[in-house]
Amino acid sequence: MSEIKTLEMPKWGLSMEEGLLARWAIQEGDSFTPGQEICEIETSKIVNVLEAPFAGTLRRIIAREGETLQVGAVLALAADASVSDAELDEFAASLATVKPAAPGPEAAAPDVAAQAGAKPPSVVSPPSNSPEPPVGQTVIPVSLQGVTDVTQVNATPHALRLSARWGVDLKKVRGSGRGERISVSDLESAIVAAGGRLASPTPPVRRSKAPRSHADDSQVSATPLARRLAGKLGINLHDCRSSGSRGRVSRDDVLAASLLLDGPPQTSPVQESAPAPFESIPMSGMRRAIASRLQTSKQQSPHFRLSVDLDLERLLAFRQEINREVPGVKISVNDLLVKACALALVAVPDVNIQFDEATQSIRRFADADISVAVALPDGLITPIVRSANRKSISDISAEIHALVTRAKAGTLKPEEFQGGTFSVSNLGMLGVRQFDAIINPPQSAILAIGTGEMRAVVRDGQIVARQQMTVSLSCDHRVIDGAAGAAFLQELKRLTETPTLMFIQETSYAR
Repeated sequence: MSEIKTLEMPKWGLSMEEGLLARWAIQEGDSFTPGQEICEIETSKIVNVLEAPFAGTLRRIIAREGETLQVGAVLALAADASVSDAELDEFAASLATVKPAAPGPEAAAPDVAAQAGAKPPSVVSPPSNSPEPPVGQTVIPVSLQGVTDVTQVNATPHALRLSARWGVDLKKVRGSGRGERISVSDLESAIVAAGGRLASPTPPVRRSKAPRSHADDSQVSATPLARRLAGKLGINLHDCRSSGSRGRVSRDDVLAASLLLDGPPQTSPVQESAPAPFESIPMSGMRRAIASRLQTSKQQSPHFRLSVDLDLERLLAFRQEINREVPGVKISVNDLLVKACALALVAVPDVNIQFDEATQSIRRFADADISVAVALPDGLITPIVRSANRKSISDISAEIHALVTRAKAGTLKPEEFQGGTFSVSNLGMLGVRQFDAIINPPQSAILAIGTGEMRAVVRDGQIVARQQMTVSLSCDHRVIDGAAGAAFLQELKRLTETPTLMFIQETSYAR
């Protein structure tokens, strides 16, 4: 048999586990040469081109466009014309097929159907030795069962009556009305959310109501709780029996009278609200990667946060002067802050670190590689300005512009966004005053930059208007202590409020 070669899903970077085949650049029967574009592959971060590692002819496409496959999965077969279709079929059948990491809805449907009869863990089922409750019966989860103390809750009369009938403790239900008042909708939602079941809707049942009394009931003997409950439900105490001690009207007497006078709800049992319409959108590879990494960060990295206000008056004047005096240069505030962060990291190396969980060791870096967060339609990516402490502000500005352009085009190389010693995330352009960012492992700190705005501050005993900005530093407390984080912010504040210091070599002023 002539030689048959495979084209496989590449591994671009240590963290890549799967890729989506976005587009075939050649078709079956096309010849290709080494380095020629074969297809486009989308990873969790970028869209990159798979180049041919050898010369040949594409004979059989295995992977379809839009399919997500694990690293190493066979995408296509290459062979010369002497190889028959039967030989290709035999070779393809012999492959240890790598299943797609994220099957489409059609592939997932059988599993969903197989599990349709399984009950979610939160559903409260009757004990195994008791019969299953009828379909038309309301089932109350054990977690909500109890007796409501009406003096301790704020609820509508209807919700109070239903809670008494169903045995639900309203203290365990969150109200959505004014003053957190609990409505029937809140009660029903809590039952369903806790795994219970509402009865199936039935046609309205009309019941005759007993006549109401309108006489003054202020002299009727009743317990204080019963009198308050009657006031809430609009029940006249003359309409209640007196089964309490010493012939007084009790709480249960009031509830019984309420059910007798008002009857049950107009639909018996209570109708279940129709779900709101929605669109189910599959998560992209990038969105899944972000979700996984940030969830891990929040669960494993004990974040602590420090904030400081920066005075921007001199920094803005400094930026304006550069942009006016240097032809072809357009420096942004963010460019200056990236430079200031890089110099502050060199000055406070205990923040310029990564945490290696596998070896339980700290990596301290001599240079500052700053990851700059860039928003994309599908999520977020953080291209890196390498050795930003050694670069001029104009070089940093040009590099950030180029990285952002390639990030939005999806053409970043893995080495341009993997790694980094520190991150900055700027939402100031969206008017956000202050926020807390989540650390991007294995980095151990990230700076959240808010908007620059005029604020009233005290200077020399006088209230004056100044351009101010709040920045917040999130640190991994496993490897960075509060004193180190505070020292970094102190140095950052010194540099931004005296921006000419950024022109001094970092070795001259690092403390």
